[in-house]
Amino acid sequence: MSGLSVNPSRQTSDPVGDSIDWIGVAAAIASITAVGLALGLGLPLLSVVLQDRGISTSLIGLNTAVAGLASLLAAPSAPFLARRLGVRATMFIAIVASSLAALGFYWLQPFWTWFPLRLVFHFCNTLMFVLSEFWISAVSPPRRRGMILGIYATVLSMGFAAGPFVFSLVGSGGLLPFGIVAGVILASSVPLFFAGRSQPRIEGESHASFLRFLWAVPAATCAVFVFGAVEAGGLSLFPIYGLAIGFTEVDAARLLTAIGLGSVVLQMPLGFLSDRVRDRRRLLLGFAAIGMIGSLLMPIIGANGFLLAIVLFVWGGVVAGLYTVGLAHLGSKLSGADLAAANAAFIFCYALGMLVGPQTLGASMDLFGPFGFAYVLSALFAAYLVVVGTRALRRTS
Repeated sequence: MSGLSVNPSRQTSDPVGDSIDWIGVAAAIASITAVGLALGLGLPLLSVVLQDRGISTSLIGLNTAVAGLASLLAAPSAPFLARRLGVRATMFIAIVASSLAALGFYWLQPFWTWFPLRLVFHFCNTLMFVLSEFWISAVSPPRRRGMILGIYATVLSMGFAAGPFVFSLVGSGGLLPFGIVAGVILASSVPLFFAGRSQPRIEGESHASFLRFLWAVPAATCAVFVFGAVEAGGLSLFPIYGLAIGFTEVDAARLLTAIGLGSVVLQMPLGFLSDRVRDRRRLLLGFAAIGMIGSLLMPIIGANGFLLAIVLFVWGGVVAGLYTVGLAHLGSKLSGADLAAANAAFIFCYALGMLVGPQTLGASMDLFGPFGFAYVLSALFAAYLVVVGTRALRRTS
């Protein structure tokens, strides 16, 4: 690989020291906060609006699947666009287009128009996702990268959590919820106006193809694939699992909240921890082992709601650490054009996991009953331990 170094408009961080370019960090975090809240509010909003318009569940699912397709298309496109237009300019364009698409969902009534709108909305949000992560990795000094990414992941989780809360307050009627989504996305452009000298440049091109980066740092890309599968599949099907093992809808929602709280509370401590270990791969393997054990415990302690909530709190936070520490590990291995391409591959694997997870977990519950949910979750973590653990022992990644 080329090993190109990042060349920002000015020196944004001391490569060996601890100085942090907080303007650049703020710009990246603002972007990802907007993405988190927009998706957290937008996804349930769009489904409810379509249902109110009489669209069938299968067609709503088909329309929602366009989001995954858009993410898979956008991830490999991000480095190319950022190289040609600049990171900040690409993010500005994505912000404007995403905001217009959010309003378009309100303005355009015909169902078929929601397919191109979904494509634009999620394509642009994925661009913001990829480039904000590249930006924050590029300006983070190596010895404090885990801490900064812990802050980043915490804010992202808070954005996702805030979305459903805002939805519960404003509902799905009228222009207001769509205006909030568009307004939040537009507001994320404000820090970008002040971060022109902080943006990283992608100079030259990576000497490896995008596909090569899917396996260049497998400890990171496999971690985010597992996380994407567990997050999308686990969060969407956990309420069904909870009802199947005897919990009420309210209790199942509370248990799901425990997972979300864990992912918010534990990311900064895990980020600090990752800055103090010599090999982040071992930390990622430890997270996967805890994820597997926690999954296997679900059927065993399912009758004790309090104990299950405690396990799910820890489980949710540690599993989210696969994303946070995986991203920190990626940033420690690559730089410049290679880092931009690898960040795109990272998000690609995340999107792929989000497509695979719900289908696999849903099929397992049809075949094996509710406990199929826990068994497949544990199998995902076990597969990571085998694949990445073997490579880590050989010290080849």
